[in-house]
Amino acid sequence: MRKWISFPKQVGSASRQAHADFPEQAIYEREAGRSGFFGPATHFHHQHAPTGWSEWEGELRPRAFDFNQLMAIDLASPWAVPLLLHNAHCKFRLWHCKENMSALVRNADGDDLLFVHEGSGHLYCDYGHIALTKGDYFVIPRSTMWRLEPNGTMELLMIEATNGSYRLPEKGLVGNHAIFDPAVLDTPEIDDEFKAQYSEEQWQVQVKRHDTVSTITYPYNPLDAIGWHGDLAPVRLNWRDIRPLMSHRYHLPPSAHTTFVAERFVVCTFVPRPIESDPGALKVPFYHNNDDYDEVLFYHEGDFFSRDNIDRGMVTFHPAGFTHGPHPKAFKAGREHKKTFTDEVAVMLDTRDALTMGEAALAVENPDYVYSWQEKK
Repeated sequence: MRKWISFPKQVGSASRQAHADFPEQAIYEREAGRSGFFGPATHFHHQHAPTGWSEWEGELRPRAFDFNQLMAIDLASPWAVPLLLHNAHCKFRLWHCKENMSALVRNADGDDLLFVHEGSGHLYCDYGHIALTKGDYFVIPRSTMWRLEPNGTMELLMIEATNGSYRLPEKGLVGNHAIFDPAVLDTPEIDDEFKAQYSEEQWQVQVKRHDTVSTITYPYNPLDAIGWHGDLAPVRLNWRDIRPLMSHRYHLPPSAHTTFVAERFVVCTFVPRPIESDPGALKVPFYHNNDDYDEVLFYHEGDFFSRDNIDRGMVTFHPAGFTHGPHPKAFKAGREHKKTFTDEVAVMLDTRDALTMGEAALAVENPDYVYSWQEKK
């Protein structure tokens, strides 16, 4: 058995409670922790913002990408979409789907998670038919056959759990019905629309395995199930069905907003919620080190209260190795409690293993983002 070297200790002037009631001499708190937000942690109180650097050299740095500038090429297959961020356990893509898929696809490398950023459409798979709309997550189990018929253009965030699977997080003290009740999860149906696509015409299935695509041809449409039973199925969840955990006296860590868990990463969803009201409580995300995880945030919609000049469709990427946190304007607004409610919607990917940036992402990077924490005079 392994055990952290861990024992609570206090040195100098420090608050008794993390993220609240800071010493008068310092308004900046920095958390250094392990295992995401579940391991041992120390909270430092600083006289200057931990993000107040004046120069930065080297490849390791905060990054921001404007995925609105990606070429909106209509790709008939999701397997043709370029990788934006990836590692051995996770692949992060953004797919513009404009026309009905002419072939079925099957991912033999792992589960897929779709998030509908724009548009709507109909998805047909082994399990039946389901309508997808803006704000929907859709979890597709490994080796499920499926195809999409968009109503116009759909923009879909795609996160593959390579050689892994998606599961729900443990909810602990708050119980199984907190955050979202499993009863809100929808599954495809063998409905009239599904039956209407039965066909004796030739269909092909593009199977991805080890990132290589093979094609299987059938003299009929293999989506011909008349029914099914069991406890393995794709599921749909809309962010509007998420009821976030809240505390008016304590700023909860991002892990409190976990939506899906895979073997080496988690997916969290930030949705509108009241801002902490206790006078001594921190009211913006706390400065923290990414000591064990790379952090990716995809901004879906709303006013992203901890960031300046970040619009919907953009992504920030904070690799492990440095402190990050709210921009100066957001930090000042939080201290003044100018806002009492957040209206942001964002999808966060936290990976235990370092992510590699694809060429498509680098082509739309904002190189000045690293200096966006500098206070404007």
